[in-house]
Amino acid sequence: MNDRYDGYSGSYSGDASNTSDQYELVGYDEYGQPVYRQVPQQPAQYEYPQQPPSQGNQGYGYDPYATGQQPPVPSYDTYDPYGAGAPAQQGPPPSYDPYGAAAGTGQQQRVEEQTATAHIPAQAAPRTEPAARERDGAPEYRTEQFSFVEEPDENSEDVIDWLKFTESRTERREEARRRGRSRVVALVVVLVLCVTGGVGYLWYAGKLPGFGSADSGKGAADTAGPQNRDVIVVHLHNTKGGGTSTALLVNNTTTKQGTTVLLPNSLALTDDEGSATTLGKSVDGDGSSGTRDAIDTVLGTDVEGTWRLDTPYLNNLVELVGNIDIDTNADVPDPAAKSGKKATSPLVKKGSQQTLSGPMAVAYATYRAPGESETAQLMRFGQVMQGVLRKLSSDPHAATVTVQSLAQILDPSLGEKDLGAFLAKLADRAKGGDYKTALLPVQQDGTLSEQATDSVVKDVLGGTVKNPGKDASVRVGIKNATGVKARTEKARVTLVNGGYTFVDAGTGTAAQAASQVTYQDADRKQDAVEVAKTLGLPTSAVRKGKTVANADVSVVLGQNYTGGQ
Repeated sequence: MNDRYDGYSGSYSGDASNTSDQYELVGYDEYGQPVYRQVPQQPAQYEYPQQPPSQGNQGYGYDPYATGQQPPVPSYDTYDPYGAGAPAQQGPPPSYDPYGAAAGTGQQQRVEEQTATAHIPAQAAPRTEPAARERDGAPEYRTEQFSFVEEPDENSEDVIDWLKFTESRTERREEARRRGRSRVVALVVVLVLCVTGGVGYLWYAGKLPGFGSADSGKGAADTAGPQNRDVIVVHLHNTKGGGTSTALLVNNTTTKQGTTVLLPNSLALTDDEGSATTLGKSVDGDGSSGTRDAIDTVLGTDVEGTWRLDTPYLNNLVELVGNIDIDTNADVPDPAAKSGKKATSPLVKKGSQQTLSGPMAVAYATYRAPGESETAQLMRFGQVMQGVLRKLSSDPHAATVTVQSLAQILDPSLGEKDLGAFLAKLADRAKGGDYKTALLPVQQDGTLSEQATDSVVKDVLGGTVKNPGKDASVRVGIKNATGVKARTEKARVTLVNGGYTFVDAGTGTAAQAASQVTYQDADRKQDAVEVAKTLGLPTSAVRKGKTVANADVSVVLGQNYTGGQ
């Protein structure tokens, strides 16, 4: 158990024999522990000689760390274990360095010796390792003399962290520069690609100045080269007023052009039996595969399917696409108005960009004014079809849904999906302005002139005109004026067996006594004579005159025709 001591009070409480011992603070050792020494007992009769006041004399209670001065030392020491009564050095005492390294004096040496030999209660003995280092001459550095100031080196954490920070900051700047350069390069590449693509598209479309079809002949070369065309035939049936209207819908996937080709009903065709007929009669009698094959034969095309569009379905189609806007060329009266009733305003007015509903579109597409040719009504039908395509969706699925909504029965050759996809492509052409309507010119006899049809049959359809009977048998039109209906069939069998093509010209309104054989072209005179002989008619009945449509030779059977040769 350590005894308690109080260095500042100068008394020690411990052993009874040492009750009169007193200690005073003389400094601190290398570990910061206070160092005391025993104050010698002074005789009562002894009095210290008077010392003149000194500036540094502050007494034993003075703290050397408060003012930086060393406590005073008496001029002589009464307690001297090495020799009492040694005279003290004259002059001010040397300053005391509590951390050592001060020049030693005899006075200080005696203090240190006394301190080393003095008994200090409850004070641990100093470690000898630092003292040994002092004896070896190595400098002693104590932790209390420094504030942990370390020499920075490259391996210290602070230096490493700083190097990492500066390095990462530099790398971030370099990375930002690289990203900036990459963005600039990417932007330049995108701009170059956009410009190149735009120029390429304009060149391909023939819209680039100096490189179009008009300047370089590229368009003509494209027209003359192989082209891919999708073609279907549509027949409009007027369920109320009667009659039919036929058109070819053409999608040229090579030139990106859509066309409606209007076919007059007087177009000469040949039926399955080889008999000559007209388009109108073929549609009324067959209207599907037979008519489609006959059109392919005459025009040299490949019609892929048939779309029968009755007027009620046309009405629904216009309503489904949300009405149409076209330039009308005539005032169309209301078909529902009763005859003899006071004139009312027309159902369709003539004018530019007229909006037509379903009933209005049907009335305009089938209207033929008194004295107008068939082609006038066909052109109105073509306008309505193009107006419908402009309003129809260009999406194949949406267009198919529109076709399915009509709930019509289609030809097996053209299903709902096929028709919807085909109409969607044409709708895209019509909306882009790459769509037109063309009329197929037909001569009076229903045949086609190669010179007149080059712009339609060759350029639009990509076909070759092959008029019926021109390279085969002579077409003979028969009109029965005998009053006996069965004689028409007898004449047909006779002509077919004779190698001729039969053309039904109908029945006369009144019976005619004598038969008549006519030809229009001079080179057909001999053919007319042979036809008369085949039917058993006199050659005197042959004369030059007008023939029926689609026939090389016309025959009016009179009552003198008995059906024999």
